[in-house]
Amino acid sequence: MPERATRWHVFSDADAVARDAADRILSTAVDAIETRGIFRIVLAGGTTPEKTYRLLAGADADWRAWHIYFGDERCLPADDAERNSLMAAEAWLDHVPVPAENVYAIPAELGAAEAARRYDAVISDAIPFDVVLLGMGEDGHTASLFPGQRHAATERVHAVHDAPKPPPDRVSLSSEVLGNAQQVLILVAGASKQETVAGWRRGEALPVAGITGRNGVDVLLDRAADSGSGSP
Repeated sequence: MPERATRWHVFSDADAVARDAADRILSTAVDAIETRGIFRIVLAGGTTPEKTYRLLAGADADWRAWHIYFGDERCLPADDAERNSLMAAEAWLDHVPVPAENVYAIPAELGAAEAARRYDAVISDAIPFDVVLLGMGEDGHTASLFPGQRHAATERVHAVHDAPKPPPDRVSLSSEVLGNAQQVLILVAGASKQETVAGWRRGEALPVAGITGRNGVDVLLDRAADSGSGSP
């Protein structure tokens, strides 16, 4: 088993982070499809992942073999602009021929508990994923796993309540499931993240640090977010 290392990769800006992420995703997809005929990816919300999706929208890929899952979702109507699924659709998925039945949105409009129950059944046959894409908030949260919140270790999908960011009700894959992938990419950009990145590098117990990955984790960050401590 490879060491579960955290590998730091520093780029000039958020656009360069997004380009590297898109390149890694496309390369892994080719390998997965050649090996098994299918590619499974978990998507994140956020500005830098959105940049990555816009790059993927212009790429040439065997889209019909792609299966799309989501790491978390806000409990809002399905057509709400704040939904991760809608952002991914508008930036990318509406522009490529991924079959609609291969896109597995979290039904968060049903409420956190019911959506978590249903999504657990959806992901049961998809694990391990090929790629999990994540971001990081200024408080060190990733997906909808927030500092100070506790969830049952037996759950693969959490119903999240009282989130510190609106809306308070959300659905999130567990840290164990998010780490159960051949490749975990965590995208971090912006000077507002620098202090949190420094704490992460020092070993602080942040939610994002709890994602270990089957083969380690690759953190792609821009210079503005890089704390400068340790070697990338």
